[in-house]
Amino acid sequence: MARIVVGSYVVRFPLGGYLSWALQWIVGFQRLGHEVYFVEKSGWPNSCYDPARDVMTDDCTIGLRTLVEHLAPFQLQDRWCYVDARGNYHGLSRTAIEEVFASADLFVDMGTHGTWLNEASRAQARVLVDGDPGYTQMRALSHDEDLGAYDHYYSVGRNLGTAGCTVPTMGLKWRPIFDPVVVDLFPVRPVPAGAPFTTVMAWQSYPSVVYNGTTYGAKAAEFEKFIDLPSRTTVPLALAVGGSRVPGERLASAGWRLENPLETTRSAATFRDFIAASRGEFSVNKNFYVATNSGFFSDRSAAYLASGRPVVMQDTGFSAHLPCGCGLFAVQTVDEAAAAIELVRGDYERQSRGAREIARTCLDSSVVLRAFLTELGVG
Repeated sequence: MARIVVGSYVVRFPLGGYLSWALQWIVGFQRLGHEVYFVEKSGWPNSCYDPARDVMTDDCTIGLRTLVEHLAPFQLQDRWCYVDARGNYHGLSRTAIEEVFASADLFVDMGTHGTWLNEASRAQARVLVDGDPGYTQMRALSHDEDLGAYDHYYSVGRNLGTAGCTVPTMGLKWRPIFDPVVVDLFPVRPVPAGAPFTTVMAWQSYPSVVYNGTTYGAKAAEFEKFIDLPSRTTVPLALAVGGSRVPGERLASAGWRLENPLETTRSAATFRDFIAASRGEFSVNKNFYVATNSGFFSDRSAAYLASGRPVVMQDTGFSAHLPCGCGLFAVQTVDEAAAAIELVRGDYERQSRGAREIARTCLDSSVVLRAFLTELGVG
């Protein structure tokens, strides 16, 4: 049994998608028999999102309560530490978490921006997992920053460092990994009558980045290619879309059903319920992922697959790494997306079984995280 410390963001963004993403790693390691701890720091002023008031704040009360509520079902409610903007320690004390790091076999950093590297220097190994391929590297280079001193670097952009991918490597060796999914947390439920294809997305999650004279952006730039998809299929399509400058009236007039993203992502449970109420997922990807052929595949889409919900997803190069054609479709054009959705509609039971099988054989935490730890020589 290894002692593993996972650093991510949950308190700062206590929403269902983020909660689910972090839980898959934490619970996935636990299911393999390891002792797991979670750590997070505020990082900067007003870094905590308060969904009740829709504001950024230093008040971490809601995030702390949400974290404990989500860790408790897995008996992990006492294995976490959060450091707020004033330097106060919540959960485990400073002394206690430093002792955990001193005896840790592995620190997995999934987005703490290096804020735990000092404490993690006493762990046996430190690993950075890049969850935003292209943006992570280009932003760092644009700001003349490094990513911190880790022993190993992984990315969910599975093509990084290959000839067909234009994401700059920063001189680092990037090992590929999928975001894992704990498949049994997403039981297959009956599909409600008239259920739409859905997704949860941010329209513009952060500003574009200019790198080597090319501008790279978020999902808004790619969605234009698919905006008239509702007129090309008989299956209803819905978006739980947030972020800045969402063109709500234009999307609605094009036939998209708009859902409240905060209601959808109020908790990991409401996130699972939203997926279960869907027929499948249609999703575009961030321009960063598509334009660079990064090989990115979404943890959210993995959750749809685990739920037996087929996924039609804009290709980023992930089609070279996952089986497509039954339960999962990689598309590049609106016509391809419409054809895939209609194919799913006409052969739903087989497509649903295919989706669940891809999750079980390729993305389940027992597969992904066991291979990850074996590669690192941990456990």
